[in-house]
Amino acid sequence: MVLEHLQLLAAITRIDNEINELQEELGDLPHEVRAMEREVRTKQQALDVTQRQIDDILQTRSNAQIRGQEIRDKEKKLGEQQYQVRNNREFDAITKEIESLKVELRDIEKTVSGTFLTEENLRRVYEGQADELGFVSDRLQDLEHELRDLSAGQGEEMNQFLVQRNELLKKLPQNIIVPYERIKEYHVDTTVAVKRNCCSGCFNSVPPQRIVEMRTYKTIFACESCGRMLYPEEMQHLA
Repeated sequence: MVLEHLQLLAAITRIDNEINELQEELGDLPHEVRAMEREVRTKQQALDVTQRQIDDILQTRSNAQIRGQEIRDKEKKLGEQQYQVRNNREFDAITKEIESLKVELRDIEKTVSGTFLTEENLRRVYEGQADELGFVSDRLQDLEHELRDLSAGQGEEMNQFLVQRNELLKKLPQNIIVPYERIKEYHVDTTVAVKRNCCSGCFNSVPPQRIVEMRTYKTIFACESCGRMLYPEEMQHLA
């Protein structure tokens, strides 16, 4: 049973090497695509923040203009009431209220005036951010198109390898698959032969007694240096 498992692992390792070679043909392109995707998201988020700031400025101006008109209406109404007062105390009270409204109105007009400059600056920032977003978005599209073209050329071959790999994995128990996949995170050639008393993955020496035990096929041994699964070189000649 161990011999069969080792032969399966060796076959899966060969397939993983083929898959790795196909992936290497893509070079750094997949990483470039992911990096550009992150940059597009960052640029879009910055643009959204600026748009919200512009919206807030417009809302502030609108609220201020509404309040300004309310003050003018109230000031006009109070001005008309001044002619109808019966004594100086009422006149002075209305006058004081009108002065207070005028102070508030001046503050509002100052706020409204300031929003135009702020809006102008924000819109310049927005235009610059929009240009940057457009540039990186175009670059992302170019990279994605290039990646699709390269991937399309190897898609069928990659699928065949994946199907073969899955079929072989089905014949292995989980307690072997799990460590195999864990080792694969560090080494593509996960299962290797012992050649000239050395691990052919890291070339670390393997004790002779360990090689003798390995040839009994009672358990699966791992390299003490790199962790790769090992099998004796002559195994490939066994049925």
